[in-house]
Amino acid sequence: MISSNDLRPGTSVEIDGSPYKVIDFLHVKPGKGAAFVRTKLKNMQTGNVVEKTFRAGETLPAATIEKADMQYLYAEGDNLVFMDMETYEQAPITAAQIGTSVKYLKENMEVAILRWNGQVIDVELPNTVTLEVVETDPGVKGDTATGGTKPAKLETGAEVQVPLFIKVGERIRVDTRTDSYLGRE
Repeated sequence: MISSNDLRPGTSVEIDGSPYKVIDFLHVKPGKGAAFVRTKLKNMQTGNVVEKTFRAGETLPAATIEKADMQYLYAEGDNLVFMDMETYEQAPITAAQIGTSVKYLKENMEVAILRWNGQVIDVELPNTVTLEVVETDPGVKGDTATGGTKPAKLETGAEVQVPLFIKVGERIRVDTRTDSYLGRE
């Protein structure tokens, strides 16, 4: 059990039979009346964000999230096959279970798989990945006076905005949390 006073961003709790991750919280102590904690919670199964208010000191059940380091091996139909780095067991996971993170998955990439009650609820990718640009418009010298951007398609199928000087075949670093260009490799 977790006290509502101990809620912090990243804390996992279970509400109404679903795992939630605390995104934001605010401890409020009004001049008159009891203190309370206002939170913003993200449902780890559906991705929905809800706001809930708890009384100060109210207890909530902690969500038991298991984290396993796995390596992405290959795609097989709708399933993506991952290998546990400790036991070498292979486990198929559907692309729907992974969600939008699938656009940055590359063979042999190590990721963290999060499970709740044996069900895969999330995949934690590395914060940055290095990928090759496979398709982008050529940048013409003198296009803009200031830095402009153009869309670029990467080897995994993801699309990000890159500076005009990036060419097809270059390897770039991408922030997987914000889908943004970080630099060339």
